[in-house]
Amino acid sequence: MSDSPISHHSGGTEPQQPVEGEDASTEQKAQMEQAYAQMRRKMRMSQLDKEIKHKIMVLSGKGGVGKSTVSVGLALSLARQGKKVGLMDIDITGPNVPKMLGVENADLHVEDGQIFPVIGPHGVKVISMAFLIEDPDKPVIWRGPIKLGAIQQFIGDVAWGELDALIIDFPPGTSDEPLTVSQSLPGIDGVVIVTTPQEVALLDSRKSINFAKTISLPCLGVVENMSGYTIRGTAEPNTTVSIIGPKGTPIESQTDENGDWMVTLDVFKSGGGASAATELEVPFLGALPFDPGIVRGGDDGVHRIIAEPDGATAEAFDIVVRNVLAELENSSSPSVKIS
Repeated sequence: MSDSPISHHSGGTEPQQPVEGEDASTEQKAQMEQAYAQMRRKMRMSQLDKEIKHKIMVLSGKGGVGKSTVSVGLALSLARQGKKVGLMDIDITGPNVPKMLGVENADLHVEDGQIFPVIGPHGVKVISMAFLIEDPDKPVIWRGPIKLGAIQQFIGDVAWGELDALIIDFPPGTSDEPLTVSQSLPGIDGVVIVTTPQEVALLDSRKSINFAKTISLPCLGVVENMSGYTIRGTAEPNTTVSIIGPKGTPIESQTDENGDWMVTLDVFKSGGGASAATELEVPFLGALPFDPGIVRGGDDGVHRIIAEPDGATAEAFDIVVRNVLAELENSSSPSVKIS
């Protein structure tokens, strides 16, 4: 809705002079409607603190670390445990969550000024800018105030209902988006930081952790994604198998009584996430494997947890979720003022 005065023209060749006070009353009406909408939005934001038990922000200092994949995995893992879960894709310019869940072609339902989320696998409620973009190949080029206004609408105008957890997926970095959400959404429980083992990713993760401390939000912990690539095979039972690893280094593995063996290769180093968590005195929530199936699942709209619910990736996500829930039980969230 525009704040600028609305001009009135006659059907003649020259504009007719408006009746005195007409422009003023039209502008005042527009301003009153906007003020009323903002008031309703703030009231809904306040209500969210009562309806949503836990609100978790998922951040990364840089792109390419699999943050959206982790956000979707956390939501699905929680939902598999019987939790009522919402997933808010706050990335305005590059929303990928709907495609990862196979709901990119869904339509949003709007009623009485409220937006109803799309229902994804395991009942996860999803809201994303992707649902509002007619042409997915057309870039969203918005200046800061418009972008932040859209985020506030995502928070205040969405009918989430009662949830056990709301997972909020952000674009990379520590700029406008996380700051706006932290100031607009009451009762945020904390931040989950996603990183990979490379040193450059860890440097950016430290910035995200310090960002959380700066805005007085608890850092629930660090998740190390793409931690290692596991190779499995079979050979003679109870024998030693030699595998040529990175840089030609031989790696030995012992087969079990069934002849099965397993070796994990550290594609991007290992242990960096745990080291960064220890250094900055925040919890380490767990490591997720380097799984090519996650890439395929993201393209096909079937997350690895859905495709292989008993697989290693699903098990790793369950461990991370268990640790996140433990941190939520052991910490109390600060009150966040709505601005």
